[in-house]
Amino acid sequence: MFNKLNTSFQLIRNMGTRYVAYRLRHEFEKKLGVLKTRHPINPPFKQFISLKNWRKETPSFFFNGKNIPLTPTPQISLKERVEAMKQGRFVLFSKMEYELGVNYDWVTNPVTGYRYKVKEHWSTIADFSEESGDIKFVWEKARFAFLTDIIRYDFHYQEDQSEFVFKQIIDFIDKNPINCGPNYRCSQEISLRTMNWIIALYYYKDSPNLTEERFGKIMHVIYWQLHHVYHHIDFSRIAVRNNHAITETLMLYLSGLLFPFLPDTAKWSRDGKKWFEEEVEYQIYPDGTFLQFSMNYHRVVIQLLTWGIRLSDIHGKSFSPVVKERAKLSLKFLDACSDPVSGKLPNYGNNDGALFFKWTEDDFRVYTSQLNDLRAVLYNQVTKPQESQAWYGLKNLKVTSLNTQGIHEFRNSGYYIHQEGSVKTFLRCGYYKDRPSQSDNLHLDIWKGGINYLWDNGTYKYNTNKETVDYFTGCEGHNTLSVEGKNQMLRGGRFIWYYWVKSARAKMALDSGKMQFDGELEAFQHIKKGIKHFRKVEKNTGENQWLITDSLEKADGMERSIYWHLNPEVLDLLEINCETVEGKKIAPIVEQKWHSSYYGVKEKSIRYRFSSAETMVTTIKIKDRL
Repeated sequence: MFNKLNTSFQLIRNMGTRYVAYRLRHEFEKKLGVLKTRHPINPPFKQFISLKNWRKETPSFFFNGKNIPLTPTPQISLKERVEAMKQGRFVLFSKMEYELGVNYDWVTNPVTGYRYKVKEHWSTIADFSEESGDIKFVWEKARFAFLTDIIRYDFHYQEDQSEFVFKQIIDFIDKNPINCGPNYRCSQEISLRTMNWIIALYYYKDSPNLTEERFGKIMHVIYWQLHHVYHHIDFSRIAVRNNHAITETLMLYLSGLLFPFLPDTAKWSRDGKKWFEEEVEYQIYPDGTFLQFSMNYHRVVIQLLTWGIRLSDIHGKSFSPVVKERAKLSLKFLDACSDPVSGKLPNYGNNDGALFFKWTEDDFRVYTSQLNDLRAVLYNQVTKPQESQAWYGLKNLKVTSLNTQGIHEFRNSGYYIHQEGSVKTFLRCGYYKDRPSQSDNLHLDIWKGGINYLWDNGTYKYNTNKETVDYFTGCEGHNTLSVEGKNQMLRGGRFIWYYWVKSARAKMALDSGKMQFDGELEAFQHIKKGIKHFRKVEKNTGENQWLITDSLEKADGMERSIYWHLNPEVLDLLEINCETVEGKKIAPIVEQKWHSSYYGVKEKSIRYRFSSAETMVTTIKIKDRL
């Protein structure tokens, strides 16, 4: 009983009474049927505007039809993906191809085979269960991000897949009654689906395959999808408050710009704009870091900012100055985190495979085009001209260079980065005022020449067995330290952690030819009050060698383990040794573990684990290739 009360207190203390009150209200509304009344099942069809009038007075978008400022360049990888789609094979989470079939029902999980009940109200559908598996495998196709591949294929090969595209959209509409089934469960998924349908409508606006009947059905569903988002917006703004809220509030703002002929969009747009500005200011900290402590989720926000600012500019509108200010600061932060050779970032924080609008053939892990898209919108500049800028209607861009050499400190979230040539040392030491996703403080990432030598193991899946989730999100899945095999914080249910790290500080400096990082945090409070972890990292300029000292305070006699996750492709180039502060050598336990660069994909990795009850000093060296 005491433990339950204690964790309940921790939840209220961390999340706040507003969050707890909303969650209680939400549960009552579900049980009393309020949500079913507010979000009616399959409301009667209404026609809001004729196709002829929409074509005549189409609101401005990034492009208008197929007039894209780009030279067609056929690419075989793109062609192969589109041909596979037409045969029912779709790439999910930007990596693995799944056989969904040409008559996919939109509600069957391709991994577990579980088929959700499509005629039940969305409020009765569970997000997570052992039987159904990860619902994201159902959501992935239903967000319609695959449409950008088809549209790019048509442009580069000068073909027309509009019949296939509109058949896919109408098939979804026919098989997913409004406000029913898993695909109406999440307002962010609904928003993304709407945004991708918008892209298709504008590109194929003059196609004879866009008939009056199809257009009317699509507009009817778009209205009710927007209606759903608006009337459930408190869930993302209070209970979730992360990239979901930014996506949904942006979609509401855009509703008034792109669908002024739909009822209620003037109000939805005014409210959406205000809420979007509030979310951007709250979620992006004053140093440009993001409250989800995740590189990929920050890229999600980068893409949403690109959409919002670009369309606002096109329509002669403007946001509060804080939006562009935080967009610029976000770009500065992610530029500093980027590997200058590969364009990749550390696989740090939750990574659910989200890449909403893929306008190039770049690998999912490469952030270059998305960062440059926002750079082009903000500054009319790019570091590398790419196809994606043309799809946003951007042209005549200046090519600029980027210098990220030296020390970078982002104290609001606690990121510390040293870039020396192609060598990157990346650490995080920060406290939480917003919900943490992983127990990964004082994690160390090392890169050289575009290769991630010591890496973060990623996320894999949100809904899998407890042991796997604990591994990928806990200390043992990161290059950090655990005490008595425990995490820095106490895991609760799903995305909940108790005993948040509330005290952390660090500094990184270059002095006399040496980079030195000193960080400390108060953690493991569920084990014993007052435990502190101190990590010092030293690196001499010009040497690919790191000296890491890990010590604890108020943990006498407790065993601590340091984990180092090595990229197996360069294992022969890594040399790792560990000893106590008194010079006693510690033999490593070498283990085959797992790494996940892409959501839902496990790859083999190697982990070195060193354990002792004393302060440990680790030397990591990257050897030269023979």
